[in-house]
Amino acid sequence: MDDRWGAFVDLDPAAQGGDGPLAGLTVGVKSNIMVKGLPWTGGMGLYRDRIASRDAEVVARLRSAGAAILGTVNMHEAALGAHTDNPFYGRTHNPLRHGYTPGGSSGGSGAAVAAGLCDLALGTDTMGSVRIPAAYCGVYGLKPTHGAISEDGLAYLEPGLDCIGPLARNLDLLERAWQVLASDPGQAVTFKRALVLGRQSEVEVQPVVTAGFEAALRGLPLPRATLDLPDSLTDIRMAGLVSAGQWLIADLGPEYHENKLGLSDELKFILKITAGMKQRPEVLARTRTAVREALGSDSVLIMPTAPQVAFPHGTRAPSNQADFTCLANIAGLPALSLPSGSSEDGLPAGVQIVGPSGSEPGLIALARQLDNQLQAYRHPPQSSI
Repeated sequence: MDDRWGAFVDLDPAAQGGDGPLAGLTVGVKSNIMVKGLPWTGGMGLYRDRIASRDAEVVARLRSAGAAILGTVNMHEAALGAHTDNPFYGRTHNPLRHGYTPGGSSGGSGAAVAAGLCDLALGTDTMGSVRIPAAYCGVYGLKPTHGAISEDGLAYLEPGLDCIGPLARNLDLLERAWQVLASDPGQAVTFKRALVLGRQSEVEVQPVVTAGFEAALRGLPLPRATLDLPDSLTDIRMAGLVSAGQWLIADLGPEYHENKLGLSDELKFILKITAGMKQRPEVLARTRTAVREALGSDSVLIMPTAPQVAFPHGTRAPSNQADFTCLANIAGLPALSLPSGSSEDGLPAGVQIVGPSGSEPGLIALARQLDNQLQAYRHPPQSSI
């Protein structure tokens, strides 16, 4: 495998597929999900020698459906971040621009799919970690309804927010993965109304992202309404971050201390900061209620995926990357990111749609309509491959 992007961290030399609906397809799995016989690290040096004794249920489902599991892909350390420049497993590059982030924390998943190293990849999404890499790498990513896909074999960041979800280069592959992974794939919902965020202007959004969002909005043949949130998007994101950081500290237990060599200084710093902050469960509860009540059973929320396109490695990551994506996790609802355009220098932007609980088939169907109108998917140029 010519992996010049640093997407994969461990390969299974005996990987082979079988018969079934995913026969002939290859899969990369984020390294916080168990793949039998391979390191199950969660992106942490601390767990480099922890070998998965079995497959996670999602991996077993993919194998049973005929897919070949190639190995595990890189991720942001502990899934707590969104640039995938991992101090223990290396830097993953964006296939659209070497030296740029693929996003995170499922950065290896986004890069592997975008580069054509595998047909599908599994990521995990706590506050946007499937959809941000999908947007930065110009592919498609689905964060499911909380609990719709088994979390067996997942090294959690925050169980109340975490979901396993697939990434793919087209919606056909994404839908095929969903049909296999979901306990109940469900039926398509007919959406009757599109919601936009009343507080969207609070977030600094790059022009190419705004242009893609507006193009997608024009492509929705639905009456429009505004979703007004009771708290700022910054406060909502921070409430989610503090909850995730403090859960990880508790999960690490005695392994979390300042002199531990298997944790980077950056992760220790983030955990130290979040440990000293007050949890705000009331913000999370208000947000969950507001989003779920506004969507009801037949509305869809549309907004940018990330406020920006991919940024160079070695620069400070934008603090607002998850301002939009965190809403679906906090509400426990499904969300799908698709390409919405590209900057003048070829970096992709993404738009996301969020639906009611169990509406994944409806989101995929609506994404097909938008995708046909936007025509924004771009294969990485040959020179970057």
